[in-house]
Amino acid sequence: MGKTIITLLRESVEKYRGLPYLYEARQGTEYTALTYGEVQEHAIRFAAGLMALGLRAGERVSLISEGKNNWVLGELGILHAGAVCVPLSVKLETEQDITFRVNHSDSVMVLASDQQIAKLRPMKEKFTTVKRYILLDPVETVGEDEIYFDAVLALGDKLLETDRKQVEERMAAVEPDSLANISYTSGTTANPKGIMLSHDNYVCNAEQAVDHLNGIPSYFKTLLILPWDHSFGHTAGIYSFMKCGAAIASVAAGKSTMEILRNVPKSMKAINPHLLMSVPALAANFRKNIEAGIEKQGKTAWRLFRQGLKVAYAYNGEGHNRGKGKRALLKPLVTFYDKMIFSKIRQNFASNLQYFIGGGALLDIELQRFFYAIGIPMYQGYGLSEASPIISANCTQAHKLGSSGKTMPRMDIRIGDEAMNPLPVGKKGEILIRGGNVMKGYWKNPEATAETIVDGWLRTGDMGYLDSDGYLYVLGRTKSLLISNDGEKFSPEGIEESITAKSEYIDQCVLHNNQSPYTTALLTVNKEALKRRTADPSEAVRIIAGEIAAYMKGGKYDGLFPYRWIPTAFAIIEEPFSEKNGMVNSTMKIVKHKVYERYAKEIEMLHTPDGKKSDSEHNLKILLGLLS
Repeated sequence: MGKTIITLLRESVEKYRGLPYLYEARQGTEYTALTYGEVQEHAIRFAAGLMALGLRAGERVSLISEGKNNWVLGELGILHAGAVCVPLSVKLETEQDITFRVNHSDSVMVLASDQQIAKLRPMKEKFTTVKRYILLDPVETVGEDEIYFDAVLALGDKLLETDRKQVEERMAAVEPDSLANISYTSGTTANPKGIMLSHDNYVCNAEQAVDHLNGIPSYFKTLLILPWDHSFGHTAGIYSFMKCGAAIASVAAGKSTMEILRNVPKSMKAINPHLLMSVPALAANFRKNIEAGIEKQGKTAWRLFRQGLKVAYAYNGEGHNRGKGKRALLKPLVTFYDKMIFSKIRQNFASNLQYFIGGGALLDIELQRFFYAIGIPMYQGYGLSEASPIISANCTQAHKLGSSGKTMPRMDIRIGDEAMNPLPVGKKGEILIRGGNVMKGYWKNPEATAETIVDGWLRTGDMGYLDSDGYLYVLGRTKSLLISNDGEKFSPEGIEESITAKSEYIDQCVLHNNQSPYTTALLTVNKEALKRRTADPSEAVRIIAGEIAAYMKGGKYDGLFPYRWIPTAFAIIEEPFSEKNGMVNSTMKIVKHKVYERYAKEIEMLHTPDGKKSDSEHNLKILLGLLS
């Protein structure tokens, strides 16, 4: 029997009424908290206010805001009113991206922060169904179709006073299968689709995650740095913590996105979280800051730090075999380095932090080894918004570096061939899952729904395999696979990430092979790093070519990947792939189909005799401009 999010909150209030649930800092980093009881009260008041404004059950309300208390209260209010929340990324900038989602969902209201309403106001005429805008923060001027969040609460108080029964009946009518969210895909391989997630989808996946972790103690706090609009933030943060009576905090408020980002270290200090949800880019930045701090202490401290890492790497092994066999002999040294260095790093970074949960199927294993060594394990997981989103994760009791962990409880998984027939252990195929966390389908897109959910199985579109211990290894998107002229397939992500991670000169790499004789690459370069080496385009192109050649026979990374998938030819792209130009989505992933469309001529050129040369006219011209 499923549950609604309304029921989940009610059960938590019964157990944890007086415990803090939401922490927020509106001025500086002075945090205050709302308790579970207060959150429920506010949610019901806001729901009543929305009803007073005419919101009907089943209607859609878009929500675009930085993380804050009113974000959660807004969504909970929408759900208590029997309506559907459409969370939008604050990283959406173009009118096309925003209007598509608002109009496609037929949103009748929009909840927006002060920063986001300024972005939306010039677009209002393009929103075909929106009647009202609700402001989550104070602003200088308020439009005729705009109303403050607190004013909606006041309307709710009046309705609760005069007709509380109406509000209670609306809440009681919400069922586990009722639609809770329409969460739009970021579109790495296709245009965005509206993922329909029910109340029960979220509650089911939150309960799966909590059981997988063996519970989250009620004293736990997390700083929710990840985007709140994404299902990962919803499930792993908002609803998993709600289930356990634990607390979530938003990053301290700022006047701009950059100011909010700069507040992350201050917020870390103020909240001192026990658990963090992370993505590779964020974790890599944390590591960079830690290493910079050690370097400042001098050569001796740096040498001791590197020695400690080496010992810890050897002792930790692959996680599941930590300290076993001959590794046990290293324990005294591990204890020594932990006392001398790593404990001090943890104290400075976040003394309460016990572990990370890392999103992203291809999280750099070296990054995992680093955080494991300093005593803050980073447990890699794998998910998909269509699965609400958590499918698998490593955790304290089941950890194997390089894998995406074991699948959630009460979830079926299958590795299937093209016809979805099950494949044996160790065989690569498409990852298929089945369970209560699988979406209801795509909004207004029955064709895509039928293609994605077949006989109750969710076709993830990701390639992977299961090992003999039940750990899942994710290899990448099937739609992003390199396909050679003889039909062999290979996932490019590992190569792309390795090239950019191991080269100081190559910032971004997108591989391409669509049944061609050889693989090609589109590269963006670090012009400052190149400038430090040379101002000569011919020399610069030789340096870049050398970075690629390192993966071929006799090179530094020989054998790391099959030769046929290492790019034979490359084109340097002048403009970095970014959110601004639409080549990177809101989760910081390169949108490959857009890159392929934008640079179709360059890809075609790479299959000509001149284009195949590393010192092609194209590459020399681009480098001349970048280095001048």
